[in-house]
Amino acid sequence: MTDTAKWVFVAEFDSPGALSRAAEKVRLQGYTRVDAHTPFPVHGLDRTLRQPPSPLGWIVAGCGLAGILLAQSMMWWMNAADYPMHVSGKPPYAWQATIPVTFECMVLLAGVGAVFGMFGLNRLPRLHHPIFRHSTVHRASDDRFFLSIEATDPRFDSDQTARFLESLGGKHVELLED
Repeated sequence: MTDTAKWVFVAEFDSPGALSRAAEKVRLQGYTRVDAHTPFPVHGLDRTLRQPPSPLGWIVAGCGLAGILLAQSMMWWMNAADYPMHVSGKPPYAWQATIPVTFECMVLLAGVGAVFGMFGLNRLPRLHHPIFRHSTVHRASDDRFFLSIEATDPRFDSDQTARFLESLGGKHVELLED
C-alpha cells in the first residue's frame, strides 16, 4: 500500500429507513467491514450490521464487584486486624455496619469503570478520524445517515463498491484515504 491508502467508501442517506434497507442489502452482498454513522440510535441497525454486544456491562459489573471486595477487605483490616475495638460487647467487625460504605464504594468503582471502559472501547480521545474528510459527514450529528464500507473488507473493489452504494440510493459516495 502507498502512503495514501484506500480506507473506506462512505455513502449518505436521507432517512433511517433508507439506511436500514441499504445496510440489509450490503450485508446480503457479503460485506463484513461495515459501519453506520447516525444522529440518533436506529432500532435494529446493530443486528443488521451484525455488531457484537458491548462488553461494557461486564466491565461495570467487574468494577462494582471489585468495589465491594475492596470495601469489605478494607473495613475488615481496619476494624478486625489492624485496630480491633470491642464496643458495647459487639465484635470488632460486623458486616451489617459496613453496608453503606460498601454500597458507596461499589457505585464509585462501577461509575469509574463505566467512564473509562467507554473511553477504552470507543478508542477515545481521538481528535481526528479519517471519516471526517467526507464532504458532508458533519451532518451525521444533525439530520443525515451514513454507511461506510472499509477497504479491508474481502469483497471491497473500488469501482464495484461505489456503484453498489449508489444503486442503493447513496448520495455523495466518496472514497476516503487514510
